[in-house]
Amino acid sequence: MSRGVIQPSQQKLAEKLTILNDRGIGMLTRVYNIKKACGDPKAKPSYLVDKNLESAVKFIVRKFPAVETRNNNQQLAQLQKEKSEILKNLALYYFTFVDVMEFKDHVCELLNTIDACQVFFDITVNFDLTKNYLDLVVTYTTLMTILSRIEERKAIIGLYNYAHEMTHGASDREYPRLGQMIVDYENPLKKLMEEFVPHGKSLSDALISLQMVYPRRNLSADQWRNAQLLSLISAPSTMLNPAQSDTMPCEYLSLDAMEKWIVFGFILCHAVLNSDAAALSLWKLALQSSTCLCLFRDEVFHIHKAAEDLFVNIRGYNKRINDIRECKEQALSQAGSMHRERRKFLRSALKELATVLADQPGLLGPKALFVFMALSFARDEIIWLLRHADNIQKKSTDDFIDKHIAELIFYMEELRAHVRKYGPVMQRYYVQYLSGFDAVVLNELVQNLSVCPEDESIIMSSFVNTMTSLSVKQVEDGEVFDFRGLRLDWFRLQAYTSVSKASLGIADHKELGKMMNTIIFHTKMVDSLVEMLVETSDLSIFCSFYSRAFEKMFQQCLELPSQSRHSICFPLLCTHFMSCTHELCPEERHHIGDRSLSLCNMFLDEMAKQARNLITDICTEQCTLSDQLLPKHCAKTISQAVNKKSKKATGKKGEPEREKPGVESMRKNRLLVTNLDKLHTALSELCFSINYVPNLAVWEHTFTPREYLTSHLEIRFTKSIVGMTMYNQATQEIAKPSELLTSVRAYMTVLQSIENYVTIDITRVFNNVLLQQTQHLDSHGEPTITSLYTNWYLETLLRQVSNGHIAYFPAMKAFVNLPTENELTFNAEEYSDISEMRSLSELLGPYGMKFLSESLMWHISSQVAELKKLVVENMEVLTQMRTSFDKPEHMAALFKKLTSVDSVLKRMTIIGVILSFRSLAQEALRDVLSCHIPFLVSSVEDFKDHIPRETDMKVAMNVYELSSAAGLPCEIDPALVVALSSQKSELVCAENISPEEEYKIACLLMVFVAVSLPTLASNVMSQYSPAIEGHCNNIHCLAKAINQIAAALFTIHKGSIEDRLKEFLALASSSLLKIGQETDKMTTRNRESVYLLLDMIVQESPFLTMDLLESCFPYVLLRNAYHAVYKQSISANA
Repeated sequence: MSRGVIQPSQQKLAEKLTILNDRGIGMLTRVYNIKKACGDPKAKPSYLVDKNLESAVKFIVRKFPAVETRNNNQQLAQLQKEKSEILKNLALYYFTFVDVMEFKDHVCELLNTIDACQVFFDITVNFDLTKNYLDLVVTYTTLMTILSRIEERKAIIGLYNYAHEMTHGASDREYPRLGQMIVDYENPLKKLMEEFVPHGKSLSDALISLQMVYPRRNLSADQWRNAQLLSLISAPSTMLNPAQSDTMPCEYLSLDAMEKWIVFGFILCHAVLNSDAAALSLWKLALQSSTCLCLFRDEVFHIHKAAEDLFVNIRGYNKRINDIRECKEQALSQAGSMHRERRKFLRSALKELATVLADQPGLLGPKALFVFMALSFARDEIIWLLRHADNIQKKSTDDFIDKHIAELIFYMEELRAHVRKYGPVMQRYYVQYLSGFDAVVLNELVQNLSVCPEDESIIMSSFVNTMTSLSVKQVEDGEVFDFRGLRLDWFRLQAYTSVSKASLGIADHKELGKMMNTIIFHTKMVDSLVEMLVETSDLSIFCSFYSRAFEKMFQQCLELPSQSRHSICFPLLCTHFMSCTHELCPEERHHIGDRSLSLCNMFLDEMAKQARNLITDICTEQCTLSDQLLPKHCAKTISQAVNKKSKKATGKKGEPEREKPGVESMRKNRLLVTNLDKLHTALSELCFSINYVPNLAVWEHTFTPREYLTSHLEIRFTKSIVGMTMYNQATQEIAKPSELLTSVRAYMTVLQSIENYVTIDITRVFNNVLLQQTQHLDSHGEPTITSLYTNWYLETLLRQVSNGHIAYFPAMKAFVNLPTENELTFNAEEYSDISEMRSLSELLGPYGMKFLSESLMWHISSQVAELKKLVVENMEVLTQMRTSFDKPEHMAALFKKLTSVDSVLKRMTIIGVILSFRSLAQEALRDVLSCHIPFLVSSVEDFKDHIPRETDMKVAMNVYELSSAAGLPCEIDPALVVALSSQKSELVCAENISPEEEYKIACLLMVFVAVSLPTLASNVMSQYSPAIEGHCNNIHCLAKAINQIAAALFTIHKGSIEDRLKEFLALASSSLLKIGQETDKMTTRNRESVYLLLDMIVQESPFLTMDLLESCFPYVLLRNAYHAVYKQSISANA
């Protein structure tokens, strides 16, 4: 190499271009954030809006950049007070502007060096050098343009400098140059045009080299279609051939970047437009393609107006101005439709590409170039649409509204996923390519060079050695590749060989440049796939910069059923957002990160809501269909069938025949689409999207789309179950348990079918929701079906029983309405028969039924508390009666002294009714559990039946509690024992009653009930009905009440249940035998019906026997009583 005063290697062109381009992007980010902050009243520095500083700010701006502090003390007085705060708070802004100035100095110095070296630029040969040079020119131009758009720049710089002068006695040392720069770049492009006059030759050469690339990229959709661009299957015979080009990196170069190079480049070196036809052709083609360019993020540059304003003041540029106007008209009239057709073509092309690669991922090796071309083309079109839709300059907006944009983004994401997933496949292919082909060809090219200086020879030898040493085993062993050094060496080599008078000039060895560009692409396929994806398909511009458009696109996507399957692309785009941050502006990382998280969360939440709404609609339809199959709807059909048989006239002739369930499934043709079909189609499309990725990572957070759907389904299922009870507090109406169960099962069937669409555990949803419904309140503190049905049965059905409107019919095992003046709004039998109670048990489960039992027991305990108060009132009389049951006259005299006899019987009857209802519920629970868990129930039953009599009561109660939870009847009700025990402890604490006193009250309660039984005979309603096996006033329920209360009370007080019940039987039989001697017909009108109570009590009791009853009460009386009531019943019916 000839060594002059300055060698190319000493200029460090490659290093300077790399560093300045990166720093330029960082500076753009900082200046952009300052502009946005100053444009937002909330974020703007407070000193710019402070009323006290308003006059000072106006003065500073007016005098800028001059500094006058001596004669304006009055205007700057307030500034003096806040100078330290201003210095502190405006330092970041001020030094950012200083950094911009320093950046400008470095750029100008480098551009001068490039001119001095007479560097050769050709995008197709020294790609990296040309691209970095053009990028630097555009970055520099963009930075100065955005800087000029910060309206408060003079105020900020001036305020800081005045505060600095007041504090330190002198202006900041950078201020004079900075102030002058701000003034010079008031009209940035005009200043830059003057500045770039000496750089015109280098810049125009670099731009004109684009004539081989830009026109080929800027083609219409029809031309793409005719060339079968991006198609892998158009030529099956060449499918496995590697996609090759002499200009590999130019193939996926951003069209947006090229247009910026051309537009800004030719504005800066406009003279070449008059002298070079190729330059003019590129310029006009770029002007026809867009009406505005992206400066940075959402800052745009309106090409035609700016160019016209600049050229209008240049003599002899009328022709260029006419060109600009013509191009503007063409852009306004044709650009929109041209780009719309391109997007349409790219949708189908990317879909085909993604489908083929999903089936044959091995093709990612030879056809990797196609993937990155496709991504780059699609990204350019999306950004073009985004930019122009936000800056429409024509009346018709149809070309700027694309409802199918989500589809294009989705296929981009699919290609990105293929590249990430099958990265090792591509690595294997290109490692072999580099070592087996590229190294050989490069070696031959190097050997054939006529001149090869030492430095260049060393670099190229290292290239060959690096590639030759590669092997597939490195990929298999998971070795991390890093070719950044090789790529930087090639960049340096381009700089060395592109300067004038270089010993080895790349302009004379273009084949070497093209080969190395291809090799660089191949190295990127091995170690920089993620960076390549960011370079070609990064859509982080959607972040905060076009978020409104982003959200609107998402809503359009969800509204269009055919596009909803692509809606997942929006959350996936949120993973791009952090790539737009820069290390020179760390303060925006949190804002962008939070924005990406909130958007991703919002999108996934909306998708899940939409799916939930569709599922709810399907469930509603299915519940309606299930409702048609309920038994209540078949009455009309049966009636019609019966009438048909008996040949009776069936209503009006014109009455339409009722449609039978199942008619909706009969199709006349395939074109008939029902509402359910539409719902299922929409759901399958949306669920495809939700199921597309198991999870996605956004800013160190992981989102799981399926979990969003699961949580929404849980919430909706919970609300729907409670809603389907149709509980109306005002009218006390509620759905029948059997109907609710039918609806819930229909709902669950639909939810189970969701597993066909999405990989979610629907059983988990059922467990979470249905288990919560067995509790009093759900996890949100809302009432459940358990609380609703418990309240309804207690407050509505059982309250009407105590009011005498409903009776318990043992023969029917149901509560039945009695004929009364005020008809009830519901039929008790329809809520309390065996099938309804079983349905209730299915819905509430053992936990819910336990809660129901506890609520019933609480009511019983409150009745027992009242009974104990009545016993205490009559304690003396009852104590005497307890020992005088064999003295009839004395008993009769004592009985007259008793008070509240009717109240005792009524309260005991209420207890009996509640216990009868509980026995129905327990029996239903046992039936349900026997179906679901027969082996477990039989084990519990066996356990209960074989408790030895001598077992400790605590152990026995534990067994009873287990049995009761399974719905099995127990000798001693554990729930009642618990309820009365808590009441006992409360009473002892409140009234200081001793345990002996409590026990005595319990004994006397039984005495009170026993001696009160004869009074029932005088009640008209006490008549026994054989048909219902009970009494219409529910006194037959006393049998259950007496046995259960006695068993519970004497278990608590550790007394003998058997002895106390024998005592009760003796007292009761003595009292009832007494009324046999009565002659008053009114008193004895239902004597026989009351006699039967003794038989019922013994039959119900596990502690009493018929022999014991025979010893107290002659069985002949019972037999005669049964005969009498049956005879009376027959005569009444006759």
